[in-house]
Amino acid sequence: MYIIGENIHIISEKVKEALKNRDAKFFQELAVRQVEAGAQALDLNLGPRKADGEEVFPWIAQTVEKVVDVPLSFDSTNIVGIEAGLKKVTKAQPIINSTSAEQERLEKVPLVAKKYNTKLIALTLGKSGIPVAADDRVNIALEYLIPRALEVGLPISDLIIDPLVLTVSGCQEYCPHLIEAIRTLQFAWDPPPNISVGLSNVSNSVPRENRSLINRVYCAMLMGVGLKMMIADPLDEKLKETIRIIEERDESTPLGRLYLKIADRINAMEEPTIDDIDQTDPEQVAIWKTVQILLNKVIYAEGYLEQ
Repeated sequence: MYIIGENIHIISEKVKEALKNRDAKFFQELAVRQVEAGAQALDLNLGPRKADGEEVFPWIAQTVEKVVDVPLSFDSTNIVGIEAGLKKVTKAQPIINSTSAEQERLEKVPLVAKKYNTKLIALTLGKSGIPVAADDRVNIALEYLIPRALEVGLPISDLIIDPLVLTVSGCQEYCPHLIEAIRTLQFAWDPPPNISVGLSNVSNSVPRENRSLINRVYCAMLMGVGLKMMIADPLDEKLKETIRIIEERDESTPLGRLYLKIADRINAMEEPTIDDIDQTDPEQVAIWKTVQILLNKVIYAEGYLEQ
């Protein structure tokens, strides 16, 4: 699994304060921690930064590149600020996060990606918003995102399709459709583009104590249909262990066997069943209940684990 570390994110109060103070040490330590934990790239989500983007993005790029060598992903709607940051990148091939199929962004952002030889994350988002159905998301990739990349001369190998993870707490019906979108996108073009998701989005607005569980169960399901790249938290040890279990097919523990069963059933277009779990094990029961909300079989509520 190629993990793009998510922890430099403006939603964090610590990140917000450090950015305000231009605290280089804070960002460097956070960058190093993520890379040492296994991140193969770093997402730099600083928000739009309309007032100071042309200063902030170069500063963060230079600051982080002093201590790590991995690709930097510029995550913002401010393409002018991103371009300023790209000019200061000296190490690995960077990533622009992101374009969409909306006309203005699709016109401008791929050209910048081509100009600076970056990879480009492209969202299956059109002018009417995010479609629910998997086929509609795939069609946006086929009709708009891939053709535009080819039109500007961006190699398909540098295009990363993001079919959009939305939170189970507010958009539960999207969760199973995303699984099928990832399954289909791998066969929708030859050669297929890379596919990535923002994994932690699925647990946004969920009580903190349940977030890691929801993230790693969804990760197992998405790996079942072939997901190999994601923006996620490399500091989440339980998530990384889930990834390892599936990649190595480690059946040495009951929990490992359950995660593999989940991934295998999703791969086979089947639904996990109650017979897959040991109902005397509370951890397995929690995973089972999480599968049910992610497949939209049981309505999500904050206390779903107690139901």
